[in-house]
Amino acid sequence: MAEKTKIKVGATDWTPKKKTWNEFRNSGLLWFINRMLHIFGWAIVFQCDLSEDGKEVVKITDVYPARVKFRGFQQTLEAEGFVQLTQHMKDNINEIYEESKLQA
Repeated sequence: MAEKTKIKVGATDWTPKKKTWNEFRNSGLLWFINRMLHIFGWAIVFQCDLSEDGKEVVKITDVYPARVKFRGFQQTLEAEGFVQLTQHMKDNINEIYEESKLQA
Protein backbone atom coordinates (compact mmCIF):
# COMPACT_ATOMS: atom_id res chain seq x y z
CA MET A 1 0.00 0.00 0.00
CA ALA A 2 1.28 3.45 -0.92
CA GLU A 3 2.14 5.86 1.87
CA LYS A 4 -0.34 8.71 2.33
CA THR A 5 0.83 12.18 1.37
CA LYS A 6 1.52 14.45 4.32
CA ILE A 7 1.59 18.21 4.03
CA LYS A 8 3.32 20.50 6.52
CA VAL A 9 1.01 23.38 7.53
CA GLY A 10 2.73 25.56 10.09
CA ALA A 11 3.80 23.16 12.84
CA THR A 12 1.12 20.60 11.90
CA ASP A 13 1.41 17.59 9.61
CA TRP A 14 -1.81 17.20 7.67
CA THR A 15 -2.95 14.37 5.37
CA PRO A 16 -5.32 15.36 2.54
CA LYS A 17 -8.63 13.46 2.46
CA LYS A 18 -9.12 12.01 -1.00
CA LYS A 19 -12.62 12.65 -2.37
CA THR A 20 -14.37 11.36 -5.45
CA TRP A 21 -15.22 13.42 -8.52
CA ASN A 22 -18.88 12.72 -7.74
CA GLU A 23 -18.49 14.30 -4.28
CA PHE A 24 -16.79 17.33 -5.85
CA ARG A 25 -19.58 17.67 -8.42
CA ASN A 26 -22.41 17.12 -5.93
CA SER A 27 -20.99 19.67 -3.47
CA GLY A 28 -21.49 22.50 -5.96
CA LEU A 29 -17.75 23.08 -6.20
CA LEU A 30 -17.55 22.03 -9.87
CA TRP A 31 -20.21 24.59 -10.77
CA PHE A 32 -18.42 27.28 -8.72
CA ILE A 33 -14.98 26.57 -10.19
CA ASN A 34 -16.41 26.46 -13.72
CA ARG A 35 -18.04 29.87 -13.14
CA MET A 36 -14.54 31.23 -12.57
CA LEU A 37 -12.94 29.30 -15.43
CA HIS A 38 -15.62 30.51 -17.89
CA ILE A 39 -14.17 34.02 -17.59
CA PHE A 40 -11.08 32.70 -19.37
CA GLY A 41 -12.94 30.42 -21.80
CA TRP A 42 -12.14 27.24 -19.88
CA ALA A 43 -14.12 24.59 -18.00
CA ILE A 44 -13.62 21.29 -16.24
CA VAL A 45 -15.65 18.81 -18.28
CA PHE A 46 -17.13 15.57 -16.96
CA GLN A 47 -18.09 12.78 -19.34
CA CYS A 48 -20.63 10.47 -17.72
CA ASP A 49 -22.67 7.34 -18.31
CA LEU A 50 -26.26 8.13 -17.39
CA SER A 51 -29.11 5.95 -16.14
CA GLU A 52 -31.61 4.72 -18.74
CA ASP A 53 -33.94 7.66 -18.02
CA GLY A 54 -30.97 10.04 -18.37
CA LYS A 55 -31.58 11.64 -14.98
CA GLU A 56 -28.76 10.19 -12.87
CA VAL A 57 -25.02 9.80 -13.31
CA VAL A 58 -24.15 6.11 -13.15
CA LYS A 59 -20.42 6.47 -13.75
CA ILE A 60 -17.99 9.29 -14.48
CA THR A 61 -15.90 8.06 -17.41
CA ASP A 62 -13.54 11.01 -17.92
CA VAL A 63 -12.69 14.44 -16.48
CA TYR A 64 -10.58 16.97 -18.33
CA PRO A 65 -9.99 20.72 -18.80
CA ALA A 66 -11.35 22.13 -22.06
CA ARG A 67 -11.62 25.39 -23.96
CA VAL A 68 -15.25 26.50 -24.23
CA LYS A 69 -17.08 29.22 -26.17
CA PHE A 70 -19.82 29.93 -23.64
CA ARG A 71 -19.59 32.13 -20.56
CA GLY A 72 -21.65 31.49 -17.44
CA PHE A 73 -24.74 29.36 -16.84
CA GLN A 74 -28.50 29.75 -17.27
CA GLN A 75 -30.24 31.52 -14.39
CA THR A 76 -31.89 28.33 -13.10
CA LEU A 77 -28.52 26.53 -12.99
CA GLU A 78 -26.99 29.52 -11.19
CA ALA A 79 -29.72 29.39 -8.53
CA GLU A 80 -29.35 25.61 -8.14
CA GLY A 81 -25.56 25.98 -7.90
CA PHE A 82 -25.77 28.53 -5.09
CA VAL A 83 -28.21 26.35 -3.14
CA GLN A 84 -26.03 23.25 -3.62
CA LEU A 85 -22.82 25.04 -2.62
CA THR A 86 -24.46 26.73 0.37
CA GLN A 87 -25.83 23.38 1.56
CA HIS A 88 -22.33 21.90 1.30
CA MET A 89 -20.91 24.76 3.38
CA LYS A 90 -23.72 24.42 5.95
CA ASP A 91 -23.14 20.65 6.25
CA ASN A 92 -19.36 21.02 6.58
CA ILE A 93 -18.88 24.37 8.32
CA ASN A 94 -17.33 22.97 11.52
CA GLU A 95 -14.69 21.00 9.61
CA ILE A 96 -14.02 23.92 7.25
CA TYR A 97 -13.62 26.25 10.23
CA GLU A 98 -11.24 23.92 12.09
CA GLU A 99 -9.13 23.41 8.94
CA SER A 100 -8.91 27.17 8.43
CA LYS A 101 -7.19 27.48 11.82
CA LEU A 102 -4.34 25.20 10.65
CA GLN A 103 -2.87 28.17 8.79
CA ALA A 104 -2.37 30.16 12.00
